[in-house]
Amino acid sequence: MPKRHARAACTALAAAGLLLAGTGGATADSTPAAPSAAVTLRTADAPPELLAAMQRDLGLTPTQAKARLAHEAEAGATAARLRDRLGAAFAGAWVDGADAGTLTVATTRAADTAAIRATGARAKLVGRTLADLDAARAALDRAAGPATPVRYVDPRSNTLVVEETEAGAAAVLLAATGTDPAGVTVVRTAGAPRPLYDLRGGDAYYMNGSGRCSVGFPVTKGSVNGFATAGHCGRAGTGTSGFNQVAQGSFQASVFPGNDMAWVAANAQWTATPYVKGSGGANVQVTGSVLQPVGASVCRSGSTTGWHCGTIQQHDTSVTYPEGTISGVTRTTVCAEPGDSGGSYISGSQAQGVTSGGSGNCSSGGTTFFQPLNPILSAYGLTLKVAGSDPGPGPGPGDPEPGGTWRAGTVYAAGATVTYGGSAFRCLQGHQAQTGWEPPNVPALWQRV
Repeated sequence: MPKRHARAACTALAAAGLLLAGTGGATADSTPAAPSAAVTLRTADAPPELLAAMQRDLGLTPTQAKARLAHEAEAGATAARLRDRLGAAFAGAWVDGADAGTLTVATTRAADTAAIRATGARAKLVGRTLADLDAARAALDRAAGPATPVRYVDPRSNTLVVEETEAGAAAVLLAATGTDPAGVTVVRTAGAPRPLYDLRGGDAYYMNGSGRCSVGFPVTKGSVNGFATAGHCGRAGTGTSGFNQVAQGSFQASVFPGNDMAWVAANAQWTATPYVKGSGGANVQVTGSVLQPVGASVCRSGSTTGWHCGTIQQHDTSVTYPEGTISGVTRTTVCAEPGDSGGSYISGSQAQGVTSGGSGNCSSGGTTFFQPLNPILSAYGLTLKVAGSDPGPGPGPGDPEPGGTWRAGTVYAAGATVTYGGSAFRCLQGHQAQTGWEPPNVPALWQRV
């Protein structure tokens, strides 16, 4: 299986090279071939700075780094299609291997395993659905305190993981909520996460002339330029100045705890760009906001520690800080330190989220959490600033518009349905729609129903 999955992704990567070289992307009957997930997410365009950091922090060769991005894109699309097909029996998915060439999909229904293997993925039969584990985590969230600061579903072990800072704290929480210990893994942690208070993506900014955080992702709202960042960095009305101490703007909205999201509207002196500050200050392009699967590589930019990479450990994690609980964040192996808060997480060229908090540091290593970006864009009606892309063929001069409910700029969650050109489509991977990503053009993101 892993070989089949890897071959499919490598074939997609090779196809991307042919298309970029202009040698054609049509079949013998001149019907354009649907682009692969790797082509859609433009993994072949990953900048050298990102690839170099992946090699350094993940111990990869140059070939493995490039292949990994292609494999991760294909695995995300395959897992999304299988999640849609398996429905309530779905129990999670993850990638393994230095080049992420192995996708595993878990199910509670034995009859699903053949369909999973038919895609080239490994099938794992487990006893608990993802929905059941998520429900158990939600019950713990309502009763958790600082002694059990992190809870998440681990699809690899098919358990709910509870981190405790004091011996016995997890057992008390499980008893208080009536949670069956058989489905829980308790992990002792030395340090509890905390917001990393002390500010293109990754650049520093200052709040009311004092505290510092980091820019997440540049955005626009109508004609207004600004950026998404962490909610714990400031409240609505908090003024900001930029990395150069020049007046910059102010927080327009902020949520923390509950979530950790905010956005800052900049004044006319500042312009949003489709870049994150990479290694050595180089610009890393942002081309979209497709959330990547568990096990995928991810890199972070922050104003304290700069550019570091790791992997995505779990999505939809809940964390209890001293200030309260936040839910829906993603747990990663990327290190961070105070001042990195609000900064950018990016996988390939796809924006992932903004730094919330964590434990450890970039000397000894650590665990950090990011607030996913798509919910911020959706909550505040923001448009992610992305690098220019080929808009695709679209209607020709004089041709009628295809019509339907799909709209560029809308944030679609997995499972959302739209119409386009007289057909219905279901969203497979959450993302902010953009021109060139119309449902028929991107089977990695949309499935005709």
